[in-house]
Amino acid sequence: MSRIFSSKWRDRTSAECYDPFPVHTLKRVDRPTTSISDHLVQRTDQREHGFARAGRGDFGPFLAGEIKRFVQKHPLSGSLRTMAAVLGRLVDGEGLISRDLSYRGQTTSVMNSVAATKAPGTDDPHFMARHIKETAYFLRSDAVGICDLPHYAEYSHSSSDGKPIDLPHKHAIAILVDQDWRTAKGFTGNDWISNSMSFLSYSTSGFIACILADYIRSLGYSARAHHAWNYQVVVPPILLWAGLGEMSRVGDIVINPFLGPRFKAAIVTTDLPLAVDKPIDFGLQDFCDKCKKCARECPSNAICNSGKVIHNGYEKWPIDVEKCTSMRVGNQKGSGCGTCIKVCPWNKPYTPFHRMINWTMRNVPPVRNMAIWGDDLMGYGKPDPKAKWWLDLENVNGELRVPGNSVDRYR
Repeated sequence: MSRIFSSKWRDRTSAECYDPFPVHTLKRVDRPTTSISDHLVQRTDQREHGFARAGRGDFGPFLAGEIKRFVQKHPLSGSLRTMAAVLGRLVDGEGLISRDLSYRGQTTSVMNSVAATKAPGTDDPHFMARHIKETAYFLRSDAVGICDLPHYAEYSHSSSDGKPIDLPHKHAIAILVDQDWRTAKGFTGNDWISNSMSFLSYSTSGFIACILADYIRSLGYSARAHHAWNYQVVVPPILLWAGLGEMSRVGDIVINPFLGPRFKAAIVTTDLPLAVDKPIDFGLQDFCDKCKKCARECPSNAICNSGKVIHNGYEKWPIDVEKCTSMRVGNQKGSGCGTCIKVCPWNKPYTPFHRMINWTMRNVPPVRNMAIWGDDLMGYGKPDPKAKWWLDLENVNGELRVPGNSVDRYR
């Protein structure tokens, strides 16, 4: 989100208005608007997600080869991936260096594990929930929510070593970071900046999560960061329960009422006493049922334009994982794909005009059809050539080349 608008909403004298967005105006409900049969949801193996399957050849030899250069084929996304990979070793303190504490001339080396004693003033769940959110915003998060950690949100096995996962934590702190509206305005949806937008948010949210987890451990409580290079949790159900969005037509993508789908998330799981948020209902199920713009514009036809189905205990719109993965990994005219993010009517800047439209879409159901029609009429979802700032470059066997399909629109 643009920091220009942050101060308007961050009234530190009010217990209700410390979030960057007016989340206190959202309708809170007891359960997510996506129907979840908790007792039917089976934990998933991290080795079964789309990218892992592409890597082991489930979708053919071409994608098995392309996955190796999927992010690195653009130099900026490759650099962002490098940082995310470094952060992957820092999720639980074991990969952190020791820190030296000096007191009265004596230096003691302390490893970054859980402090032996709990810090004073950390036993009030409501106070600590606010404190942790404020800390996350201080670290430059764009939205934060807290929930009890559902057991089914833990992966069953790790993709890195295949070991079973059993987290000891009770709560999950979800951190959202904007992928940048200006860049989203300029890109086509599947050009050369696409993966950089994703990994900007992946690496930044991972950075925040690693710091936050280490801080919580220093307070005397167990904590682990989960981000793009070292997840042990499934993100969408945590976002639903933490009140950060609703499930959309785009498979497992959660849409936030203020950021739309234009974000990536990191999670911190912990046993720190925390008051939890409630799920939200801003009318997205009705909106997505009517809109179908993502399905219409999806270049791989992976998004359905029909109704919901029951899958692993969730009532949700299905997505063709193979088609989606094939487009993202196998894209020969760009790096990745975020077309569904690009064209979504909820993907808008946080301006006074769009805040008014956003409020109307959330609170006046009969207007939603008009909003969908107006989104097309005003040309949203199409790239703005004046907003392009990046270089179209492709890494081919270590050599950077200008792709044949590059369009130099900013010189």
